[in-house]
Amino acid sequence: MKILVTGIRGQLGYDVLKELQCRNIICIGAGRTEFDITDSRRTRDFIMSYAPDAVIHCSAYTAVDKAEDDVETCIKVNVEGVRNIAVCCKEINAKMVYLSSDYIFNGKGDRPFEVTDTPDPLSVYGRSKLAGEEEIRKVLSRYFIVRISWVFGINGNNFIKTMMRLGKDRKEVNVVDDQVGSPTYTADLASLLCDMIETEKYGTYHATNEGYCSWADLAEKTFEIANMQVKVNHILTEKYPTRAARPENSRLSKISLDNNGFSRLPAWESAVERFVNELMREKHDKIFGDI
Repeated sequence: MKILVTGIRGQLGYDVLKELQCRNIICIGAGRTEFDITDSRRTRDFIMSYAPDAVIHCSAYTAVDKAEDDVETCIKVNVEGVRNIAVCCKEINAKMVYLSSDYIFNGKGDRPFEVTDTPDPLSVYGRSKLAGEEEIRKVLSRYFIVRISWVFGINGNNFIKTMMRLGKDRKEVNVVDDQVGSPTYTADLASLLCDMIETEKYGTYHATNEGYCSWADLAEKTFEIANMQVKVNHILTEKYPTRAARPENSRLSKISLDNNGFSRLPAWESAVERFVNELMREKHDKIFGDI
C-alpha cells in the first residue's frame, strides 16, 4: 500500500506520516509548498504522478475566528480543496480519509452526538467542514470521515502549549468551563487512522480521546502534570467572547468505532500526561543537548 498524507506541517499530518513510517508503509507527505489543494490542476498533477492507494487528508483551514471574516479562503480550502482531492481519488480508485469536526453540530444538550445526528453548525468553519463531508459523500464510496475535536500535537500550536506558556509568567488564568468535550491527541489519532486505512470499513466515525472535560479541567490537568502552580479561574463563555460561536457540548459518541471493531483512543488524562511529558523532555533536550 502506498499512501499520500496532506498537511504534514500541521499537528496531525506530522504524526500520521511518522506513524506510517514506523509501520514501514510506503508513504509521502505534502504541504502547501508541494501543491496547493485549491488549485485543481496542480492537485491532479501531484496525485496522479504519485498514484497513491489512499490519501489521508489532514490539511485544512482551521482559523475558526478568522474564518468569520475570511469566508472565501475558508471555503476554498475546506470545500473546494477537498473536492479536488476526492475527484482525484475517484479517478485512481484510491481510498480517502477526511478529518471533520465537532463544529458541524450546534452543541445543544449534554448527551454525546452520534454519527447519525443531524448537523447544525454555528460558524463559517463548521459549515465549511460539513460541506467538505458532503463533497466526499457525493464523489466517493471508499471513504472514512472522521470527526474530531480539541486537537493537540507536538508539531504546532494548541491549547495545552498556550497554557504552559502562560503558566510560566502568571499565577492564575481564566478559562471557560461551560464548554465540554474531549481532547484529541494526534499521536493517538494517527495510530487509529493508519489502522482504518488498511481496512474496507468505510463510513463516518467519531474519534477523540476517551472521557469528557471542560477547557478549565484541561488547563488544570495540564498544570498538574507540568507541576506548575497556576490557579485556574472557571469562567462562563459569555465572559470570554470570540468572533465565532463555539458549541457548548462537543461530546462525541464512539459507538461507530465499537461497531466496526476499532479500538477507542486512550483516556484524555493519559493523552495529556504523555504529551506534556514529551513537551518537557523536548525542552530539556534543547537546553542541555546530548550528554
